[in-house]
Amino acid sequence: MCASYGLGGSLPLDLEPLSEPGSAALVDAWLEQRSGNAKITGKNARNLNPVITADTTGQRHVQLAWWWLWLDASGPVKFSAFNSRDDRLLRSWKRPFQHRAILPATWYVEKQGRFRLPNDEAFGIAALTSTVTLEDGSELISYSMVTRDAVGEAADVWPRMPLVLPREMHAEWLDPERPGDAALVSEVRLASDEISRALTAE
Repeated sequence: MCASYGLGGSLPLDLEPLSEPGSAALVDAWLEQRSGNAKITGKNARNLNPVITADTTGQRHVQLAWWWLWLDASGPVKFSAFNSRDDRLLRSWKRPFQHRAILPATWYVEKQGRFRLPNDEAFGIAALTSTVTLEDGSELISYSMVTRDAVGEAADVWPRMPLVLPREMHAEWLDPERPGDAALVSEVRLASDEISRALTAE
């Protein structure tokens, strides 16, 4: 049940497109305001966190999003929707599973343990998104982090962990033309295994 992750280490981050000027400025402002900590968005602390999305041309963008899914403009759903199990995506989130993002991170926290890749390498966590139009006409992106069965050191701490994607799977996960289906779940779960085992606790 990951409820905290974030960005740190040396900048600029080499995860596409975080180092591009417009994206870097947005991330830098977020880092300064939030000290690099992504936390669940609440009614009182309306923090938004950076997510990476892709348009129909494959161009990637960094946007700020609400960490807890909204399905309509009435607000975040009333039940727990900040994390989504990989084995329930087809059953629980048929519509959001067709809209996906990557959460840029250099660490995540589980049970007081902070997990990182060697050399603080940046990585991407799979996420689902839902975009709603608010009463003032503006659009709000919300997201849910995808989790998987824990492996490696993470399995000693908690049975679940974020579904971290190797970089060669980022384009596939972000592709808006790729349907969210059982085949995609199987592919990302398998692809995630090696990089997930490389995450170790401080």
